[in-house]
Amino acid sequence: MKRYIPFLKSEPLVSVIRLQGAIAANARSGISDAGLAGAIEKAFAKGKPKAVALVINSPGGSPVQSALVAARIRRLATEKEIPVHAFVEDVAASGGYWLACAGDDIWVDPSSIVGSIGVISASFGFVEAMQKIGVERRVHTAGEDKSILDPFRPERAEDIDRLKDIQRDIHAAFIDHVKTRRGDRLADVDLFTGAFWTGAKGVDLGLADGIGHVVPKMKELYGDKVRFAVHGPKKGLLSRFGTRVMEDMDLGLQERALYARYGLS
Repeated sequence: MKRYIPFLKSEPLVSVIRLQGAIAANARSGISDAGLAGAIEKAFAKGKPKAVALVINSPGGSPVQSALVAARIRRLATEKEIPVHAFVEDVAASGGYWLACAGDDIWVDPSSIVGSIGVISASFGFVEAMQKIGVERRVHTAGEDKSILDPFRPERAEDIDRLKDIQRDIHAAFIDHVKTRRGDRLADVDLFTGAFWTGAKGVDLGLADGIGHVVPKMKELYGDKVRFAVHGPKKGLLSRFGTRVMEDMDLGLQERALYARYGLS
């Protein structure tokens, strides 16, 4: 009852936001701004928290969704003057590391994977396979670049150049975000090649601030009596009964492929 009596001091509250899975514009699964907006807003508002802790386990995904979620967190942290602490579990790589940089500090497990500050595009080419089985590709466009990067025709040098221009723009935005958030904590080496490291090495490189897990670190900073409130997206009734099983299986396969890139499964 103590916490409901205005003139008695209550134990400090830390709101915990779990950022789990691949990052994509799908409000029903993984990490997206639309799917997490309500939980993030509530985490900063409900119960007058002393701090917000981000618990991150993400191999990355959409750069735009990464930016939207991180920007929402930073806006609320600034408006409400609430510190944000990021904790990495298995992985915060690529877009996952973008999210980690929304924290004022980043804490990792020694075996966490962090980094992968780069941009990737991967596909397949089926030109020779089509020739072998005698299939003719027929595509008609209005606009010569409408079928750019079509996997059923030979690659064009101008298509690759255009793709690399786009990748450079996205990469530059990613680098700017990391440099802005991490500042002079970053080691004086090139951290933006797309390479990734263990959490322990990430601390040495300035990608993280130290080794720490959410409960003991929050007790260290806010006292042994600190309370936790976990916030996350709510699943709809139909989702709970498995009406989107096939969709979830497909998303799960995509997510597993992203984790596998970092040696995780």
